[in-house]
Amino acid sequence: MLPLAEQELYDLLGAAASRLGAAGVDVHWPRELARDLTATAVVRPAPGTAADNFDFFKADQLLEFRWELALGAEGEGGAAPLTEAEMDALAEAHRPIVRLRDQWVLVDPALVRKARKRDLGLLDPVDALTVALTGTAEVDGERVAAVPAGALAGLRERLVAEPRPVPQPPALRATLRDYQLRGLAWLDRMTALGLGGCLADDMGLGKTVTLIALHLHRARPEPTLVVCPTSLLGNWQREIERFAPDVPVRRYHGPGRSLDDIPAGAVVLTTYGTMRTSAAELAARDWDLVVADEAQHVKNPYAATARALRTLPAAARVALTGTPVENNLSELWALLDWTTPGLLGPLKAFRARHARLAETGGTAESDEAVARLSRIVRPFLLRRRKSDPGIAPELPPKTETDHPVPLSREQAALYQAVVRETLARIETADGIARRGLVMKLLMSLKQICNHPAQYLKEGAAARSGAVRPRSGSRSGKLDLLDELLDTILAEDGAVLVFTQYVEMARLLEAHLAARGVPTQLLHGGTPVAARETMVDRFQAGGIPVFLLSLKAAGTGLNLTRAGHVVHYDRWWNPAVEDQATDRAYRIGQTQPVQVHRLITEGTVEDRIAELLAAKQALADAVLGDAGETALTELSDAELADLVTLRRAR
Repeated sequence: MLPLAEQELYDLLGAAASRLGAAGVDVHWPRELARDLTATAVVRPAPGTAADNFDFFKADQLLEFRWELALGAEGEGGAAPLTEAEMDALAEAHRPIVRLRDQWVLVDPALVRKARKRDLGLLDPVDALTVALTGTAEVDGERVAAVPAGALAGLRERLVAEPRPVPQPPALRATLRDYQLRGLAWLDRMTALGLGGCLADDMGLGKTVTLIALHLHRARPEPTLVVCPTSLLGNWQREIERFAPDVPVRRYHGPGRSLDDIPAGAVVLTTYGTMRTSAAELAARDWDLVVADEAQHVKNPYAATARALRTLPAAARVALTGTPVENNLSELWALLDWTTPGLLGPLKAFRARHARLAETGGTAESDEAVARLSRIVRPFLLRRRKSDPGIAPELPPKTETDHPVPLSREQAALYQAVVRETLARIETADGIARRGLVMKLLMSLKQICNHPAQYLKEGAAARSGAVRPRSGSRSGKLDLLDELLDTILAEDGAVLVFTQYVEMARLLEAHLAARGVPTQLLHGGTPVAARETMVDRFQAGGIPVFLLSLKAAGTGLNLTRAGHVVHYDRWWNPAVEDQATDRAYRIGQTQPVQVHRLITEGTVEDRIAELLAAKQALADAVLGDAGETALTELSDAELADLVTLRRAR
């Protein structure tokens, strides 16, 4: 038997034991000597605060964060936390063996240090919720496991558990699919907690009918307010009248609008523009739900529309969008900070804590940041895709094709001249002036790629007949569009043609009219009533070719008669293009959908197509970049490489 000094006993608790084991020497401790003392980082509401009402992170109160030590083996009975007096006794211990609860306990020096410095500080509600949802925290520069306690633990359990099933409301005249019932149950849980949420299913998966079902299920006397783009007012009214004919619907839009005599349980429809100008009147009412449809319209939290939306009181808020992130994670912050104020903290802190590292990509730290942010966001945002197993098995296939087309001689000459002249000016410019020249260059090149008449501003003359639209000899894209339409119309098909430029849409309208092809054109200036008439006419088979402005018609419309979608020019954001495509590729579509993207060979469009493909992969991971504005920061050499005309391969 060898007597051991205290330091030798400490060594034996640590590295010495493993070295002895490696040498074939087993170390046996007396059975009556307990060794199951453990430490856990715990975050909990301070005593007397944050009752179990699930809204503590909306308030300006701090939560305790401290080490909690427990004695006892895991399993039956579990480990029992030490009292404050026992923690004090442990903290004052200067020996490796301490008497606790009528037994001798072998103590690791690291645990003694944690008992001495058990208070790790106070956490604001955002950091506390982050700890609760991720299960980790950073202590002294090291990431350690952490657990919530009290009301915070209760909130976490409610958020991560599977929602309790909700039966389909009897008054709903539709049969919800399984995934829609799960969406209804999720919305019911989030709104019942007063937290709100973002339903971010793919376009065409039935977010509108799911929201109507939620309104029926809640059955509150206070009305629901739906704020949507102008183009969707008619669609919302038709869907409510179709699926919930007993629910009163009122439009709050246009001259003479009034909020008087709104029936109990009604749905009030308004537009973002009207909401912005009449925010005071809307804020004076009590709303059960406030719903922001196509909520990406308020992704800029500093814009007047987003600020007005935040003033509207409601028992709960719901955002509906198929594209929760179009460009960067700040847009995700804007959505969730409206549905659940304070959830992600101030924008500046969110950017520093999560977004910058997550958006960097390509490193282990970035991947960890993405995973951590996903765990925080997941309970508050529900996203399902058409491609997910079991979501929409009845949808027909969708085929996407990039059609490379050559520039005409006129287009190539214009393109090279604009590149040469503008790059020379950019080389001598800086700051805002340089960025303006880059934006103008990109816009000019895209217009030339579409049609020389668009760049040369010949549209009005062409439409008046003063200039014959010599389309076939001037634009490779228009030649190909003619060929596509000839084939589609010969098969008695219907097609949507999207362009981001209203002027190009008018040129197409004039060109196709000259060829005897029936068309109709919807753009941002089309009145609401005319939009609804156009949609009905197209769906009924009255017009085979529907020309649409991408930004004005890219969301909300149901145009399932189309079996073909043509993107005449490319938007800088793949999410916007996908949303436009899904006007045709959505629930209710019974025919295969073919998507045609027209891309001029060797031009900036060609290189942008490659960038968009990479950006789509980032968007799938809830990441992105700044789109077109990012291109203004390219160096002169990088910009020249992007826009210089190359020979078609």
